[in-house]
Parts: sequence; structure tokens; C-alpha cells
Amino acid sequence: MKFSATPNAPEAVRRGLESFHEPSSVAVVGASNDAAKWGHWIARGALTGVDRRGVYLVNKSGNQIAGYDTFTSLQGLPEVPELVVVVVPGHLVHSTITEALEMGARSFLIITARVPDEAALVALMREHNARMIGPNSLGIFSGASQLQLMWGEMMPGSLAVISQSGQLGSEIAALGRKAGVGISRFVSLGNQSDVHAADVIRSLANDEQTRTLAIYMEDFSRGEEIFAAIREVRERGTAVAVLTTGNSDASRDLAQSHTGAMTSAIELVDAACRQVGAVRVSTPSELVRLAELVEKGVVCRGPRVAVVSDSGGQGGIAADEAARLGLELPALSAQLREHLAAVLPEGASTRNPIDLAGAGEADMTLYAKLTNVLAASGEVDAVVLSGYFGSYGFDTPALLEAELAVAEQMMSDATGDSAPVLIHAMEAQSVVSQQLRANGVPVTDRIEDVLSAIALSCTASQDPRPDVRDRDAKRITKGADNIQVREELAAAGIEFPEMRIVRTRDEAALAAIEFGATVVLKAAWLAHKTEHDGVRLGLDTGEAAAEAFEEMHERLGDGPYTLELQDTRLDVAEYIVSVRRDPGFGIVATVGTGGTATEIWGDIAIELGPVSVADARGMILGLTSAPLLGEWRGRDALDVDALARTVSVLSYTLAASPDVAEIELNPVRVGVKGSLAVDCLALPTLEPTETA
Repeated sequence: MKFSATPNAPEAVRRGLESFHEPSSVAVVGASNDAAKWGHWIARGALTGVDRRGVYLVNKSGNQIAGYDTFTSLQGLPEVPELVVVVVPGHLVHSTITEALEMGARSFLIITARVPDEAALVALMREHNARMIGPNSLGIFSGASQLQLMWGEMMPGSLAVISQSGQLGSEIAALGRKAGVGISRFVSLGNQSDVHAADVIRSLANDEQTRTLAIYMEDFSRGEEIFAAIREVRERGTAVAVLTTGNSDASRDLAQSHTGAMTSAIELVDAACRQVGAVRVSTPSELVRLAELVEKGVVCRGPRVAVVSDSGGQGGIAADEAARLGLELPALSAQLREHLAAVLPEGASTRNPIDLAGAGEADMTLYAKLTNVLAASGEVDAVVLSGYFGSYGFDTPALLEAELAVAEQMMSDATGDSAPVLIHAMEAQSVVSQQLRANGVPVTDRIEDVLSAIALSCTASQDPRPDVRDRDAKRITKGADNIQVREELAAAGIEFPEMRIVRTRDEAALAAIEFGATVVLKAAWLAHKTEHDGVRLGLDTGEAAAEAFEEMHERLGDGPYTLELQDTRLDVAEYIVSVRRDPGFGIVATVGTGGTATEIWGDIAIELGPVSVADARGMILGLTSAPLLGEWRGRDALDVDALARTVSVLSYTLAASPDVAEIELNPVRVGVKGSLAVDCLALPTLEPTETA
């Protein structure tokens, strides 16, 4: 057996997670001859790299495994293994790791699922400056370094898989193999007792073999770390796809604001993906379709699609599916349509989608001519050929050579500046389809798969948004009540109506008289005032204000009451703006249809904060209610920029205020000029946190 030089412990520690990628030696403790046991599969996999590293199989019986000698204990090894794989029963894990640590080993992969007292195991790792993947890991794989420490086998390639579910990760790898997409790295995270998803993601930032990173996570309790690591990977050009379930609504349950209660965990994941330039996929097959495009160098940088079909029905289905996925079938320019008309037979339509109406049977070269003209036009970001092409030679062997020649023309005429061509073929396993696929043209037998891959590629190619967290912002004073928070937000640039604090009937009457306009009385200390009948509108006189105060005080008792100028502007729209701290994702900014019916409308947009004014504007214009802000029925457009500034300022203020958990403005009344935050709610954090 080949032995490598003995690694010393400090060097192993310095390399960090490299020990789980390209170790100089591996010991499998719990290796087995029984093909039904994990120890057998891990041992077999480890031996595939025996020409690159020392591989030591430890089994108390000392019997050979796959023709290789075994060792009865770690103490008998000729060197300190850089990576120790533990596949022993749970009650033996602690003693096994203790023995390895005493030898100088510092990297551990724990396959064993049920390990007593994991916390003690983690403490042991910390004490010895060691690292551990698992327990309950399905294993790891590295194609470039021939490291296979897992159940089953994997095909080397460009897709890295980091999975909280080992079996789901294996499914992704299996689907990838069928699509011709191999695995660069595979890490089954297990319980993440020590090495966490963020650690592994960050270790892939400079991995030259990886072109697509697939992440399956169920737990985003450390979401900020995970997506900060994803940002590092994306900034180096690697595509990142995130697969998750609905997981937990714990963050929604913790939120005390209206918008916090309406926000689901999956929406936070989507917001995080948008921020760092990742794409969330819904199924393993979607993920693999994206990886296949990246593998083939197919990048769809925008949503504009041209569809060419020899069937009106298939073209119509493609158009409808494209619309459902948020893609566009743009109208083609007059110049391009003239160019297409010169290629098509007389009377054929040049509208997108283009229906050949049988012309392909008369002249098969039309398929290549049309797709190449459209791909080179600059007017679309992808071209989809849908229908019978790929089936001619399959159904009629005499047509195979002619069809192969058309496929060759389709591939040879493409240039680096051309939009990619993707094919929906009724016979996706034909000789022609396989030839196209082998030369980098994606081919599938489901139109929805083609179009969803384009939509995913379009999203995955977007750059991460600039990190804007470093901007200076005013800080809310620790322990400030809602009135003080309002004053400090006003100082930061958020507009509020003029206000007076009143504590008696006479003070309310005097303040109303001094205002000389319609005023509002509020029980300022209440979180949700309307639910307690703590708001009185339309008070036009001092007497009206006094009577309203007396009635409200009798019901609600002492506290700071406020009298404010009522916003009586016509042509306004009401919105809710809130920012809060999510335990997993950090600052969450929300804007939506406001007022007392906020929950009923459910019309909100969220982003992780702090957000720039430009991003806030994008949130607002994406709302269902956004048309209310435009010109209609003779009314001027409302001040979207003022509302966007409010969202941005509020998000930066919370980011700078570690003692505040949530701030909600509801409603914010947006007029033709400016916006007014009519009510303010601030909630303190339970425990102070570091400034975001």
C-alpha cells in the first residue's frame, strides 16, 4: 500500500476545510466486508483514491477488505491520518475521536447517525482546534482529487452539491448523471454540529472545477452567514441554485408587526437570493436543468424569447408557458421580420411565435436558417425550436443524413454573440437530438423544461446587488418610547405631521385651538391603536378635542396622548412601511398596501436590508397596488420617490440601532408631493445585538 508523508497537526489545522477536499491520508474507522453496511461503502470509496493518498482501513477483526489489509486500531497506523472517517456505533464515537485527537488528527467526517452528547463532542473539537462534518453525514466527494467517502458512486463534473439531506443530495447527483452533468464536490452536512453550510460554501469560492453550486437547506437559522458566503461564490462567477422546503414559520411567529406576521420563511429565502444573485429552484430536476445549461456554456441574460415551431398548437403552448414563467415573447422589429420573410415561404407569418405551418417538411433547412437569424438579431435573449425536428430521421431513416446536416448547420453558424438556441424535440433520444446535445445544444422532450431552464438561467446570470450596509445612519436611542422614536426618525429625514403631547382635557383643547386646523387624537403608547379605539379623527374645534380626550382617557387611562395635524390632502394612497430583525436573515424591509386592512390585502414586497432608494423604488413598483401611484382619471402621479426614501431611511436606521427589533409606519400617506408617516410603532430587542 502507498503511504504518504506524515502530516503534522498544525499544518492540517491551517488547511482548514481542505482536509475534507484533498487530504493527504484517510483512515476509515469501522470499515466492513459486509456490503449492506456503511463501513463497506465508505471503505470501497476511499480505496478509489489509493493512488493519490494513504488509505487506512480500521476494523477490529483485522480481516482484509477488497483485498487490502486492515488495522485493528488507529494506534497501529504508520502515520497520523489527516482525515478520519468514523463509521462506528454511536456509543464508540467519543472514544474513537478521543484516540484520534491524541494521535494528532484534526479533521473528522462522522457518518454515524446517533451520537450521544453531541455538545460534548463539539467541545472536544474546540478544545483541540479540530473540525468535524456530521454526525449523520451521508459522506463527501471530490471529483478532482478522487476522494469518495460516501454511499454510492458519483461522476466527476462541474456541479457542487451541499445538502442538509444526504439522500436528496444523492438524487441531485443521480439526475445530473442522466443529464451528463457530473459532480465537482459533494458534502452531506449532517447535523452541522461543527462545520456549517456557510463554511463549506465559502470553501468553494475559488474552486476551479465548480461552475454551478447547488445548495439544499431546511434550516436558515444562520441565513445571514449562508447568503454572505453565497455572495462570495457568486462574485467569482459561479452560478448558485438554492433548493429548500417551506421549512419553519418561526420567524413569522416571532414578528409582532403586521408585515412580519404576513411574511413567510420562503419569502425571506427569495429575498436573500435576489440580494446575492442566487436563484431559488423548486425541485431537484429544475436545479439540474440549470446546471446543464451552465455546463454547456448556455447563458440567457434576459427574458426575451423567440419561439419557432412547425405546429401552431405547440407554438401557442410555448407562448403561454413562457408568460407563466415571466418570460417575454417580444414583437420583432420590421427589419428583422423582413429578414425572416426572405427565408420563409410566401404567406408564412413572421410574428413571434413563428409558425412554419408545414414549411419545415418541404425544406428542413428552414429550421437552421430561422434559428440562426433570430439568434444573431440581438432582439432576443434565447431562441426555442419546438416540435418535430429531431424526429425526422428517427421516424424515417432515409431522412437522417439530411436532418444531421441541418443540425450541423444550426451548430456551426452560431457565434459567441448569438443568443443560445434550445430545442424541444418530440424525440429527445434520437440520433440528431443526441448529436445536438453532445455539441452543447440543450435538448429535452418537455417544452416546460426548456422554458423553465431559460427563466432560471436568466435569474442566475444576474449579478449580486451592491452591499450597501456600510452607509452611515442615525441611531435610535436605547430605551426610546414611540414618541421619541418618531422624533428621531423625523431628524433622520422621515416626514411626520406636526404633533403635541397632551395629558389633560385642557391641554387637548388648547393644542387644537393653536393648530387651528383639523386634528387627530391618539393614545400614543398603544401598539395597534385602532384595535383599542385609540384614535379619533376629524376634530375641528378645541371643544371637540377636549371631549374626545375625556372619553378616551376614561376608557384607556393615563399615558401619553398626542394631538396631531390630520392629513386632509386629497388624492393620496396609504402604504405600510416596516423594518424588523429576523433571527436568521437580519434586517428585513417591507412595503405594502397600508391602513387598517393591511392583512386583508396581503399586498407586500420584501427585501433584506438595508435597502437603497433604487431598490425600495423597485419594491414599490412591484406591488399589485402600484398603479394607484400613477396618473389616472386626471390625477397627477403620486410621489413614489418620497415613499422609496422613507423605506430606505427606515431600513438604515434599524441597521444602526441594535436595541430596536422592529419599526413600523402605518399608514404612510403618499401624495402628489411628499409622504407623511401618520403612525409609528417601535419594539425593542429582547437582548441587545451587534449593529448589522
